Amino acid sequence: MSRIFAITNQKGGVGKTTTCVNLAASLAATKRRVLLIDLDPQGNATMGCGIDKHELEHSVCDVLLGEATIAQTRQDTELKGLTVVPSNSDLTAAEVALMTTDGRERRLREALAEVSSDYDYVLIDCPPSLNMLTLNALAAAQGVIIPMQCEYYALEGLSALVETIEQIRASINPGLQIEGLLRTMFDPRNKLANDVSNQLMTHFGDRVYRTLVPRNVRLAEAPSHGMPVIVYDKASRGAQAYLALAGEILRREQQPVVDMAGG
Repeated sequence: MSRIFAITNQKGGVGKTTTCVNLAASLAATKRRVLLIDLDPQGNATMGCGIDKHELEHSVCDVLLGEATIAQTRQDTELKGLTVVPSNSDLTAAEVALMTTDGRERRLREALAEVSSDYDYVLIDCPPSLNMLTLNALAAAQGVIIPMQCEYYALEGLSALVETIEQIRASINPGLQIEGLLRTMFDPRNKLANDVSNQLMTHFGDRVYRTLVPRNVRLAEAPSHGMPVIVYDKASRGAQAYLALAGEILRREQQPVVDMAGG
């Protein structure tokens, strides 16, 4: 049975798509079978995996509207073990259409049920808002990975996200929990970053990943070349950070999970 993680934060620019692409690639590099689902109309994760979002026969939009299956839509990447369900701007129309559809928040979960046994991990890249697309991701997922910068407004946004997760647990997906919080674009020389990091550790404890993702030029350059950073420059600090995160997640799978969504 696969582990399904939604990677989300309603605040933009926190490294959400960067995390989804590079964590997926890093898990694939450990010989795991990984499915990345791009649920953002911008299609950045699609492009970042080397798939042209302008040349799609089917996209995740068709999956959500019941016009294609994941098996018909998914595409292999150049990285062995990594498969993508791509996205493009059509997904914006799908979100509108879903508003009047029965069982609209369960569309992705139902589609995933047909293929989940094909993968060890499913990672869902969510748009930077708490909308119907994100709701589909949270309804389908077992865990939520929250990338965040250690800055003042991040804590306020995190509170809103935790409240949303609690509401979804109560109404749609009782198994949903916070898998982990990932500190991105981290600069240890910044006092505020360290202060916010300490607050996260105090409140969420072991749910905060020990891995820190630094600001890294190679990490920022890789998407423009249509490849994860471990393919673009495996020796870079960014690549090493995401490989370390993959290792941390795999080690956690061997331990009991402590539910911190309410905490």
